Amino acid sequence: MKVHFWGTQGSLPAPFTASIIREKVFRALEAAQGKQLDSADAINQFIDEELPFSVGGTYGSNTACIQVDNPGGAYMLCDCGSGLRDFGLSLVRAGLAKTPATFHIFMSHLHWDHLQGFPFFVPAFVKGNKIIIHTYHEQTEACFREQMRPPVFPVPFDALGADIEFDVQEPGTPYNIEGFEITSIEQNHPGISYGYRFSKGGKVAVYSTDSEHKHDAYEENYPFLDFFRDADLLIFDAQYTMADATFTKANWGHSSNVMGVELAARAGVKTLAIFHHEPTSSDQALDEFLFNTRMYCNIYHQEAGKKLGPELYPKKIILAYDGLDIEV
Repeated sequence: MKVHFWGTQGSLPAPFTASIIREKVFRALEAAQGKQLDSADAINQFIDEELPFSVGGTYGSNTACIQVDNPGGAYMLCDCGSGLRDFGLSLVRAGLAKTPATFHIFMSHLHWDHLQGFPFFVPAFVKGNKIIIHTYHEQTEACFREQMRPPVFPVPFDALGADIEFDVQEPGTPYNIEGFEITSIEQNHPGISYGYRFSKGGKVAVYSTDSEHKHDAYEENYPFLDFFRDADLLIFDAQYTMADATFTKANWGHSSNVMGVELAARAGVKTLAIFHHEPTSSDQALDEFLFNTRMYCNIYHQEAGKKLGPELYPKKIILAYDGLDIEV
């Protein structure tokens, strides 16, 4: 199983400004002083091996959209944030935009940052395509239509060429699609969101964004522990620091990096992918956030490792970014 991240930003897209680009260029040139960068290979090696990711790359600006790879079958996606546009454009670049295909999209919830990419999704305009939007929210179709209703958007929903179906299920209803066993869990978020657990071929990837974990998360029978149990990959909403999640932004519907580490450790998660980034955070701040998350994981293991057993989880912590591929 492979997971591709098309959008990882939280709440709203956060595009670059000229000053941000200038700062990256300045820091790269500063680091390059005295280096022998007289070939393309030397330059690429310098970028890959010596520049921090916050300088040589970016965590991105698109809102939530991920793809669970399904070679030879229908496309499997979660959420329709602005990253969905880039996914559609990738099909155009690959010459696949006019090839009839089926797209299964699993919606976590209906906030606009998880819908806003759909009006710009090229496959939705192509006849012969089938798009099935799986959801537990009865208002899903109304929300998709409303964001494309004039004068808000120039192309009405009914003008789309694809066959679009809204599969509204009772909360908790599992799916068995394209060989994937997919279960869900209700999450604490304004308007309620849902997490999804994808299982196939002995591998498990969990998509759990827009979910706030409060004091009951420390209970032994906390239901998310079983939902995350032994996952190869946990995509976890850690938009906030522990201080923000506890005090200034309590009840806003998001969690912290500290909570992500603790739940992943207790559930035996192999790779924890921090997701739904704070849009006011710079790439440098996100680098520091990742460093602090890994440091906390080390401290947590020192204090709780004996209770958790000989194997320490999560084995790996990453900060997801637009364009990242993870082999599960």
